[in-house]
Amino acid sequence: MKTNIAVFASGRGSNFAAIAKAIKSGRIKKANLALLVCDNLNAPVILKAKKFKVKVALVRRDIFPTKNDFEDRIIRYLKENKIGLIVLAGFMRLLSLGFIRVYKNRIINIHPALLPSFKGAEGIKDAFDYGVKITGVTVHFVDGQMDHGPIIMQKEVKIEEKDTLESLEVKIHKVEHKLYPEAINSLIREKLRIKGRRVIISNRQSRKRPQSDLR
Repeated sequence: MKTNIAVFASGRGSNFAAIAKAIKSGRIKKANLALLVCDNLNAPVILKAKKFKVKVALVRRDIFPTKNDFEDRIIRYLKENKIGLIVLAGFMRLLSLGFIRVYKNRIINIHPALLPSFKGAEGIKDAFDYGVKITGVTVHFVDGQMDHGPIIMQKEVKIEEKDTLESLEVKIHKVEHKLYPEAINSLIREKLRIKGRRVIISNRQSRKRPQSDLR
């Protein structure tokens, strides 16, 4: 049985496209990209969704009187499409605790730095400006705080002397487009346990009895 995925995005949609391609190629198995949730009428990600024939739920915050009304409408879309996993990919709104509780441990996010360092919307620039030698990408569960939930996977990116902010952005996005599909595939296909702040992904399969032991 396939897991229906909803991607939440507000902008260009490069991670959306990477996920769509990974599902199509089989790098993400047992998954269906069922829905794009977007809050920006002019976001280029909408055109990408149409290209991949993914249903779009355009939910603009400004037409709802409260945040609760806005999120309730999104939840209706998610239930209508039987969504099992929510993937945040440049969605520029913080979800409420109430929303997160409805989909506890079923919402993940990607951040362009090695958390817990350089949280927030400018993770790449902040790491570059600080002068660190190593930065990277983090995939994590979403909880009630920004860039805070238990970490699923991380991948480091070395900052070379010759790097500019622009070249570092290219390197980070390249890693994102590989790491996010890998994390999604692991979540869907493998046993995963959250123990405190630790996420344990087990690849172990049940042991088969040797042929000579069979009766």
